[in-house]
Amino acid sequence: MTVQIFHNPRCSKSRETLALLNTHNINAEIVEYLKDTPSIETLQRIIKQLGFDSARQLMRTKEDLYKELALKEQHDEAALVLAMHQHPKLIERPIVIHNDRAAIGRPPETVLALFP
Repeated sequence: MTVQIFHNPRCSKSRETLALLNTHNINAEIVEYLKDTPSIETLQRIIKQLGFDSARQLMRTKEDLYKELALKEQHDEAALVLAMHQHPKLIERPIVIHNDRAAIGRPPETVLALFP
């Protein structure tokens, strides 16, 4: 059973999600994505695993950086993924991946659906 959490230790939802996994005895590999930036290929895979139609659904659209980079006007999917790769602060968190599925822990209990 492979489980990963794309985690930001400064984010309360990310900490809550990690604690929830631990409470359910689910050991997850912690990926601190701000330090270990996901590759473009990894981001594309996560978008598919989440079932999203657009990379924008994985983005923190309320971040000042999102506005500064004028990403609202950007409609090229590859450019959106590249922006997240270059600026991982734009990636929504936390993301839990289990086998070939993923969920965003907002609210944290959402990720439990990955573990029937």
